[in-house]
Amino acid sequence: MKLLLSCFLLLSALSACSQTPSENKKIKNPTFSEDTLQTAYFAAGCFWCVEAIFESIDGVQEVVSGYSGGKEENPTYELICTGRTKHAETVKIIYNERQVPFDTLLVAFFNSHDPSTLNSQGPDFGPQYRSIIFYQNEQEKLKAEKYIAVLLAKKAFPKITTEVTRLDVFYEAEIYHQDYEKNNPDNPYIQRVSLPRLTKFKSSFKGKLKD
Repeated sequence: MKLLLSCFLLLSALSACSQTPSENKKIKNPTFSEDTLQTAYFAAGCFWCVEAIFESIDGVQEVVSGYSGGKEENPTYELICTGRTKHAETVKIIYNERQVPFDTLLVAFFNSHDPSTLNSQGPDFGPQYRSIIFYQNEQEKLKAEKYIAVLLAKKAFPKITTEVTRLDVFYEAEIYHQDYEKNNPDNPYIQRVSLPRLTKFKSSFKGKLKD
Protein backbone atom coordinates (compact mmCIF):
# COMPACT_ATOMS: atom_id res chain seq x y z
CA MET A 1 0.00 0.00 0.00
CA LYS A 2 3.06 2.27 -0.16
CA LEU A 3 1.86 3.19 -3.65
CA LEU A 4 -1.36 4.69 -2.31
CA LEU A 5 0.51 6.70 0.30
CA SER A 6 2.93 8.04 -2.29
CA CYS A 7 -0.08 8.99 -4.41
CA PHE A 8 -1.43 10.87 -1.42
CA LEU A 9 1.75 12.96 -1.27
CA LEU A 10 1.41 13.76 -4.96
CA LEU A 11 -2.23 14.74 -4.46
CA SER A 12 -1.25 17.13 -1.69
CA ALA A 13 1.24 18.73 -3.99
CA LEU A 14 -1.48 19.19 -6.60
CA SER A 15 -3.48 21.37 -4.44
CA ALA A 16 -25.69 -7.74 5.08
CA CYS A 17 -28.32 -8.37 7.09
CA SER A 18 -32.08 -8.03 7.69
CA GLN A 19 -33.87 -6.80 10.82
CA THR A 20 -36.79 -4.57 11.75
CA PRO A 21 -36.06 -0.95 10.78
CA SER A 22 -36.79 2.18 12.72
CA GLU A 23 -37.64 5.59 11.31
CA ASN A 24 -34.96 7.28 9.23
CA LYS A 25 -33.76 10.82 9.69
CA LYS A 26 -33.08 13.05 6.67
CA ILE A 27 -29.98 15.23 6.87
CA LYS A 28 -29.13 17.96 4.34
CA ASN A 29 -25.51 19.13 4.48
CA PRO A 30 -25.31 19.65 8.29
CA THR A 31 -23.07 22.41 9.61
CA PHE A 32 -21.18 22.71 12.88
CA SER A 33 -20.42 25.68 15.09
CA GLU A 34 -16.86 24.46 15.58
CA ASP A 35 -14.75 25.55 12.62
CA THR A 36 -12.53 22.48 12.73
CA LEU A 37 -15.36 19.94 12.42
CA GLN A 38 -16.29 18.95 8.89
CA THR A 39 -18.26 16.16 7.24
CA ALA A 40 -17.42 13.80 4.40
CA TYR A 41 -19.59 11.17 2.71
CA PHE A 42 -18.42 7.92 1.13
CA ALA A 43 -19.92 4.66 -0.12
CA ALA A 44 -17.63 1.63 -0.33
CA GLY A 45 -19.68 -1.51 0.20
CA CYS A 46 -21.42 -2.65 3.37
CA PHE A 47 -21.69 0.30 5.72
CA TRP A 48 -21.06 -1.94 8.72
CA CYS A 49 -17.51 -2.38 7.42
CA VAL A 50 -16.98 1.18 6.22
CA GLU A 51 -18.22 2.71 9.47
CA ALA A 52 -15.75 0.69 11.55
CA ILE A 53 -12.87 1.51 9.19
CA PHE A 54 -13.31 5.28 9.35
CA GLU A 55 -14.00 5.23 13.09
CA SER A 56 -10.52 3.75 13.57
CA ILE A 57 -8.83 6.84 12.08
CA ASP A 58 -7.37 9.44 14.43
CA GLY A 59 -9.26 12.71 14.14
CA VAL A 60 -12.57 11.15 13.15
CA GLN A 61 -15.15 12.13 15.76
CA GLU A 62 -18.11 10.03 14.63
CA VAL A 63 -19.34 7.94 11.71
CA VAL A 64 -23.02 7.48 10.87
CA SER A 65 -24.36 4.79 8.56
CA GLY A 66 -27.05 5.76 6.07
CA TYR A 67 -28.23 5.93 2.48
CA SER A 68 -27.56 8.34 -0.37
CA GLY A 69 -27.29 8.53 -4.13
CA GLY A 70 -30.87 7.67 -5.08
CA LYS A 71 -34.21 9.42 -5.49
CA GLU A 72 -36.36 7.32 -3.15
CA GLU A 73 -37.45 9.41 -0.16
CA ASN A 74 -37.10 7.99 3.34
CA PRO A 75 -35.70 4.63 2.17
CA THR A 76 -35.68 1.63 4.46
CA TYR A 77 -33.03 -1.05 4.64
CA GLU A 78 -35.43 -3.55 3.09
CA LEU A 79 -35.94 -1.26 0.08
CA ILE A 80 -32.21 -0.62 -0.25
CA CYS A 81 -31.51 -4.34 -0.36
CA THR A 82 -33.68 -4.74 -3.46
CA GLY A 83 -31.18 -2.64 -5.40
CA ARG A 84 -34.00 -0.70 -7.07
CA THR A 85 -33.81 2.56 -5.10
CA LYS A 86 -30.46 3.64 -6.61
CA HIS A 87 -29.31 4.54 -3.09
CA ALA A 88 -25.98 3.21 -1.88
CA GLU A 89 -25.05 2.27 1.66
CA THR A 90 -23.21 5.41 2.70
CA VAL A 91 -21.37 6.74 5.73
CA LYS A 92 -21.28 10.29 7.03
CA ILE A 93 -17.92 11.06 8.63
CA ILE A 94 -17.60 13.86 11.17
CA TYR A 95 -13.92 14.72 11.45
CA ASN A 96 -11.52 17.31 12.81
CA GLU A 97 -9.78 18.74 9.76
CA ARG A 98 -6.84 19.89 11.88
CA GLN A 99 -6.13 16.27 12.77
CA VAL A 100 -7.18 14.51 9.58
CA PRO A 101 -7.61 16.48 6.33
CA PHE A 102 -10.01 15.44 3.57
CA ASP A 103 -7.00 14.28 1.52
CA THR A 104 -6.22 11.64 4.15
CA LEU A 105 -9.81 10.45 4.15
CA LEU A 106 -9.53 9.99 0.38
CA VAL A 107 -6.44 7.83 0.85
CA ALA A 108 -8.25 5.78 3.50
CA PHE A 109 -11.25 5.39 1.22
CA PHE A 110 -9.21 3.90 -1.62
CA ASN A 111 -7.01 1.97 0.80
CA SER A 112 -9.99 0.18 2.37
CA HIS A 113 -11.92 -1.27 -0.58
CA ASP A 114 -11.59 -2.36 -4.20
CA PRO A 115 -12.80 0.50 -6.43
CA SER A 116 -12.31 -1.57 -9.59
CA THR A 117 -15.35 -3.78 -8.98
CA LEU A 118 -18.62 -2.40 -10.33
CA ASN A 119 -21.66 -2.66 -8.06
CA SER A 120 -19.99 -5.11 -5.72
CA GLN A 121 -17.64 -5.30 -2.79
CA GLY A 122 -16.40 -8.59 -1.40
CA PRO A 123 -19.33 -11.00 -1.06
CA ASP A 124 -21.93 -8.25 -1.57
CA PHE A 125 -23.44 -7.52 -4.97
CA GLY A 126 -25.84 -4.84 -6.20
CA PRO A 127 -25.83 -1.08 -6.89
CA GLN A 128 -26.32 -0.42 -3.19
CA TYR A 129 -22.71 -1.54 -2.71
CA ARG A 130 -21.13 0.64 -5.40
CA SER A 131 -18.16 2.91 -4.78
CA ILE A 132 -18.97 6.64 -4.49
CA ILE A 133 -17.32 9.83 -3.29
CA PHE A 134 -20.07 12.30 -2.43
CA TYR A 135 -18.60 15.79 -2.68
CA GLN A 136 -20.16 18.86 -1.04
CA ASN A 137 -18.18 21.57 -2.81
CA GLU A 138 -15.92 22.09 -5.81
CA GLN A 139 -12.77 21.72 -3.74
CA GLU A 140 -13.74 18.21 -2.64
CA LYS A 141 -14.71 17.34 -6.21
CA LEU A 142 -11.40 18.55 -7.59
CA LYS A 143 -9.40 16.66 -4.96
CA ALA A 144 -11.32 13.43 -5.62
CA GLU A 145 -10.91 13.69 -9.39
CA LYS A 146 -7.20 14.52 -9.14
CA TYR A 147 -6.53 11.63 -6.78
CA ILE A 148 -8.35 9.20 -9.06
CA ALA A 149 -6.26 10.46 -11.97
CA VAL A 150 -3.08 9.92 -9.94
CA LEU A 151 -4.11 6.36 -9.03
CA LEU A 152 -4.89 5.54 -12.66
CA ALA A 153 -1.60 7.03 -13.84
CA LYS A 154 0.27 4.95 -11.26
CA LYS A 155 -1.75 1.85 -12.25
CA ALA A 156 -2.73 1.32 -8.61
CA PHE A 157 -5.89 -0.42 -9.89
CA PRO A 158 -6.73 -1.92 -13.30
CA LYS A 159 -9.67 0.48 -13.47
CA ILE A 160 -11.67 2.68 -11.10
CA THR A 161 -15.47 2.56 -11.12
CA THR A 162 -15.84 5.04 -8.25
CA GLU A 163 -18.49 7.69 -8.90
CA VAL A 164 -17.77 11.31 -7.96
CA THR A 165 -21.23 12.67 -7.23
CA ARG A 166 -22.55 15.80 -5.54
CA LEU A 167 -24.26 15.02 -2.25
CA ASP A 168 -27.99 15.64 -2.38
CA VAL A 169 -29.63 14.09 0.66
CA PHE A 170 -28.25 11.74 3.29
CA TYR A 171 -30.73 9.51 5.10
CA GLU A 172 -29.57 8.15 8.43
CA ALA A 173 -30.01 4.37 8.60
CA GLU A 174 -32.05 2.54 11.20
CA ILE A 175 -30.67 2.69 14.73
CA TYR A 176 -29.65 -0.98 14.81
CA HIS A 177 -27.18 -0.35 11.98
CA GLN A 178 -25.23 2.25 13.94
CA ASP A 179 -21.98 0.90 15.46
CA TYR A 180 -23.09 -2.49 14.19
CA GLU A 181 -19.66 -4.10 14.17
CA LYS A 182 -18.92 -2.91 17.70
CA ASN A 183 -22.33 -4.02 19.02
CA ASN A 184 -22.48 -7.35 17.18
CA PRO A 185 -18.97 -8.83 17.29
CA ASP A 186 -20.25 -12.42 17.04
CA ASN A 187 -22.38 -11.86 13.95
CA PRO A 188 -21.18 -14.30 11.23
CA TYR A 189 -20.87 -11.54 8.62
CA ILE A 190 -18.85 -9.42 11.02
CA GLN A 191 -16.57 -12.35 11.79
CA ARG A 192 -16.06 -13.44 8.18
CA VAL A 193 -16.09 -10.11 6.31
CA SER A 194 -16.01 -6.94 8.44
CA LEU A 195 -13.27 -7.79 10.93
CA PRO A 196 -10.83 -9.16 8.32
CA ARG A 197 -11.44 -6.06 6.20
CA LEU A 198 -10.81 -3.78 9.18
CA THR A 199 -7.67 -5.68 10.17
CA LYS A 200 -6.29 -5.45 6.63
CA PHE A 201 -6.95 -1.71 6.55
CA LYS A 202 -5.28 -1.10 9.91
CA SER A 203 -2.16 -2.98 8.83
CA SER A 204 -1.74 -0.63 5.87
CA PHE A 205 -2.65 2.62 7.64
CA LYS A 206 -0.39 2.57 10.67
CA GLY A 207 0.50 5.90 12.23
CA LYS A 208 -2.86 7.45 11.38
CA LEU A 209 -5.05 5.35 13.68
CA LYS A 210 -6.50 5.93 17.12
CA ASP A 211 -4.68 4.33 20.06
